[in-house]
Amino acid sequence: MTQQPQADAPLAGRHIAVLLGGPSSERKVSLVSGAACAEALERLGAKVSRIDPGPDVAQVLTATKPDMVFNALHGEWGEDGCVQGVLETLKLPYTHSGVLASALAMDKAKAKAVLAAAGVTVPGGGLFNRHDVARDHVLQPPYVVKPNAEGSSVGVFIIKEGANRPPEEVGAPSWTFGEEVMVEPYIQGMELAVAVLGESNGPRALAVTDIRASTGFYDYEAKYSEGGSIHVLPAPIPNAVRDRAMRMAELAHTALGCRGVTRSDFRYDDINDLLVLLEVNTQPGMTPTSLAPEQADHVGIPFDQLVLWIVEDAYARCSAGGTA
Repeated sequence: MTQQPQADAPLAGRHIAVLLGGPSSERKVSLVSGAACAEALERLGAKVSRIDPGPDVAQVLTATKPDMVFNALHGEWGEDGCVQGVLETLKLPYTHSGVLASALAMDKAKAKAVLAAAGVTVPGGGLFNRHDVARDHVLQPPYVVKPNAEGSSVGVFIIKEGANRPPEEVGAPSWTFGEEVMVEPYIQGMELAVAVLGESNGPRALAVTDIRASTGFYDYEAKYSEGGSIHVLPAPIPNAVRDRAMRMAELAHTALGCRGVTRSDFRYDDINDLLVLLEVNTQPGMTPTSLAPEQADHVGIPFDQLVLWIVEDAYARCSAGGTA
């Protein structure tokens, strides 16, 4: 249903294509994110074309003729630089990070190398063949196993201290997340998140959220199911830790070459005062339970204004001389 535009209609006369859904394992989340953003864009006065992209996305966009593209895709293809390359080829302005930053952030091993070189504290561990990981412990438990290029905690296993067996599922024929997996030491403590806006005068971290999963692990269900997790905002942490997390999130945003909105995920071991950045999400969720919109609202940016900022940021980059 078309939303009634706001009285001032700041996007009146604009035609924006919203990419949502897509082929990745995060399709369902993307559909919800995209729907929420499309409705906000209509309230802001824009003409919106909702596109669930397939292999013919270039032809569909060429026929649709939007002014710009709001990329609400998550996961493989939509978040890893692939669709960004298509949009660059079509010379369409688009939201969020560009080709290089998207590809880099999605590859956990390469992103960790860049972040560590920039002075960001990241976990140890590394890439291992999935069959080796399924056969025997490659690290001393506790440790975490996860795909090298997936998001939303898809395919993640926590091997607890004293575990006798490695995650055999990683070696199964049904595994579809690549032949190499990331294995990292498990860091006890709090799950924290920091959203960042890539403003023209430098990235601005918004706040720090303490995420408490009802299942004890912030997995896919905890992230996106009603009641799956509790977000405590602001996080009940010392001011020095809050400031450290926000500085690290801003540094990570810059080091990876991100733009628009990002979200950095951390673990904080309060016993040893160890704060570790796990990953940077170049297209954070925009669902009713998502962290970035909550933090934006917390600092006085309601959802529609956040969507407007994302769009205006993309238009500004185009006006400055290119989509990249």
